[in-house]
Parts: sequence; C-alpha cells; structure tokens
Amino acid sequence: MAFYCYIVECADGSYYTGWSTDPQRRARQHNRGRGARYTRQRRPVRLIYVEPQPDRACAMRRELAIKHLSHAQKRALAERQAAEAEAAPT
Repeated sequence: MAFYCYIVECADGSYYTGWSTDPQRRARQHNRGRGARYTRQRRPVRLIYVEPQPDRACAMRRELAIKHLSHAQKRALAERQAAEAEAAPT
C-alpha cells in the first residue's frame, strides 16, 4: 500500500496538510465536507502538493514536518513540485 503526504489550498488561501493512501480521494472528501474540521469551513480546496512516502509512519512524520513550515515555505514546496512536473518529459 502506498502512502502520501499532501497539501490542499483552501478557498481562503490557507493550507491544510495531511496524509492519505489516496490524496485525490481525500481532496474530494474535503470538498464534500467529510474531511478535516479545518477544511469544512474553507471549501472548496485544491490539491496542490503530493509527496509519496514509504510507509505510514514516514507519512505521519513528514506531515508533521510540513505542518511546521511557514506558509511561504509550503507555497515554495508546491511551486517547486509544479515546476518539476512541467519540466518533466512526456
């Protein structure tokens, strides 16, 4: 089973960080109001960052590390991943 850390951007511009086995499904749950309490009042959310992890414990540790980053650092992390995805050959 695969595990991932993810960041969603909320409608108010804030970020929510979590971990999941399926980040796209989890983002849909957040948008339906079935995700975290934090995102329920800040919908819609948009998945902006996904980072694969080798196991659940690593995913949980990485989630905590990302949560300790500043807003600007989280934005830079997401922008760097987006730039790498655009530069990747198809």
